[in-house]
Amino acid sequence: MDPIEDFPAQSARTGRFTHGLPKSFTLGNDHVLFLRTTGPEDRTSCLWQLTADGEEQLVVAPEDLDADGSLPEAERVRRERTRERTSGIVAYSADRTARQIVFALQGVLYHLDGPAALPREIWTAGRVVDPRIDPTGRRVAYVTGRQVHIVDLADGNDLAVAADDDPEVGWGLAEHEAAESMGRTRGHWWSPDGTRLLAARVDQTPVQRWWIADPANPDRPPREVAYPSAGTPNAIVTLHAFDLTGGEVELRWDRTAYEYLAAVTWDAHGPLLAVQSRDQRTLQVLAGDPDSGVTKLLHEQRDPAWVELIYGTPARTASGKLVHTADDGGTRRLTIDGVPVTQDGLQVRGVLDVTGEEVLFEASDEPTECHLWLYDGALRRLSDGPGTHTASRSGDTLLVESNTESRRSFAVRRPGRPDRTIESRAAQPVVTPNVTWLRAGELELRTAVLLPSWYESGTLPVLMAPYGGPAMQLVMRRSSGAFATAQWFAEHGFAVVIADGRGTPGRGPAWEKTVHLDNLTAPLEDQVTALHAAAEQTGALDLTRVGIRGWSYGGLLAAAAVLLRPDDFQAAVAGAAPADQRLYSTHWRERFLGHPGDNPEVYDRLSLMTYAADLRRPLLLVHGLADDNVFVAHTLRLSAALTAAGRPHQVLPLSNVTHMPDNAAAVGLMRSELAFLSTHLSPAAPGTPSAL
Repeated sequence: MDPIEDFPAQSARTGRFTHGLPKSFTLGNDHVLFLRTTGPEDRTSCLWQLTADGEEQLVVAPEDLDADGSLPEAERVRRERTRERTSGIVAYSADRTARQIVFALQGVLYHLDGPAALPREIWTAGRVVDPRIDPTGRRVAYVTGRQVHIVDLADGNDLAVAADDDPEVGWGLAEHEAAESMGRTRGHWWSPDGTRLLAARVDQTPVQRWWIADPANPDRPPREVAYPSAGTPNAIVTLHAFDLTGGEVELRWDRTAYEYLAAVTWDAHGPLLAVQSRDQRTLQVLAGDPDSGVTKLLHEQRDPAWVELIYGTPARTASGKLVHTADDGGTRRLTIDGVPVTQDGLQVRGVLDVTGEEVLFEASDEPTECHLWLYDGALRRLSDGPGTHTASRSGDTLLVESNTESRRSFAVRRPGRPDRTIESRAAQPVVTPNVTWLRAGELELRTAVLLPSWYESGTLPVLMAPYGGPAMQLVMRRSSGAFATAQWFAEHGFAVVIADGRGTPGRGPAWEKTVHLDNLTAPLEDQVTALHAAAEQTGALDLTRVGIRGWSYGGLLAAAAVLLRPDDFQAAVAGAAPADQRLYSTHWRERFLGHPGDNPEVYDRLSLMTYAADLRRPLLLVHGLADDNVFVAHTLRLSAALTAAGRPHQVLPLSNVTHMPDNAAAVGLMRSELAFLSTHLSPAAPGTPSAL
């Protein structure tokens, strides 16, 4: 087969080129634990270690264990929320020495007494989800059913510490809004000495119920989902401290004013939590007393739009100083006890580690790059070269993950010793992205243009391929499946343009909050600006033949492009588009548009059904029927409105596909998109006169 034509299948086989990448690092005194599949087309994740002499060793392969049964439903949901693409050992937990290790496989709990030991099965009260070993390595907390249990690794004693008879109440797992929108994927946390446990109690009683059916298998009953759409009640989430004798204390705060439990940790100073108001304009950082349940206000942050939740915050130094961030005009700064310690224009993205009085964090002073920084009384950058750089840290050992345009690397650095590397076994795409980096318009929108490898001169039809929303950037100087996919479309005769407009991360709070109460106008305007700038700067774009494709928010942007700007866009493919703003979840949607009860006109104006009668360009709507993040109802309602208005369009339903199309569905989808776009934009084949 032509290598170019094999690309969709290669992308699917390799998990969009993520299989074979090492991840989930834990640093010990003389070794590093990590997860990785055995090769680029193997989707079964194994546990590995890098030894002190730099040798990689396989610790556990799932096929060596006798774990039978299907995946627990709660684990399936957890993986969907974290966008996990592999099977096997997808998570593990280690003590502070990284020698006592536990993991769950198909709901069975396993323990290793050191990386060289054989795993032994631990008896538990039920099928295990999210096991967490205590920092001393003696006990494991896990969730089974709706309960939190603790099992002693020495004597096997199993204790149910958090349970409730109410079937609407669950313990120890993050609710949908926390896992999907807040970045809090956990629901229980050990104390540093391993003698106490914090656990979240989630009461779903107030939350509306939706059902996901499988039309391709009508004999199967629908799956019930507790989903709080915009304007509806959220789950009731509380936080409780447990000891090992059955004692329980609820950590109390004003839940009426602050119903979101945004972040939790337990450090040497005690429990530390962040709670957020429903309108997300106020965030409080609280210190909790696990004996009395009293919480003390340490910090309050307010914003007229919303307070952004930043990964790794809040945290505290060894002396108890609060590590947080502050939005100062156009800059998001790192603060220590309320004092900004980073300069103007350096955008803090997340805190990675706090050791002693040192803070390791990620930040950008150029939005196409992300670098490692350390604050230890002075500020210094630890990474070099264009790309994205992140790290894990333990003591004086640093594991640096670097992703550049040419490669991904993983290096363990320790003072006085040579670097040790961990191998990436990820596949190289059969197409090589050829990216031209541009800055568009007065806002200098970061833009990537990809032309066919065979292109010499003339103009090509254009394919805009943005995400364009607040959840991610695409235009970064790194290798990615998005660029490889864009190049595949380019090889079929398109000039592909990817632009990050207002609302995307990496350019500071003012840039992000431009989309407050209107998440379409500025992002769509920026796509048009990038389109015209790319045409002017390259001379390769035919502005009479412009298509746009996108997924999730990118799908919303694509559909809006042909509805609202038909003079600029001639065809669109909209995948999993949140077309009806009222159908999306509370925390994410209300962050940008407010409460629908307060702003009904905003929800009406920004829902695509409002403009259904204006469609006069070809539109392909795509949606997974099993999507429990952006429900297929979005696409069905938009299609119904278009049909009622007499506007022809196409709908491609993907059976048994969630928000992450994978394998065969992904292959067929890419080819269907190409066929649709080629039909309506007529790209030239390589070597034809119109292409040269």
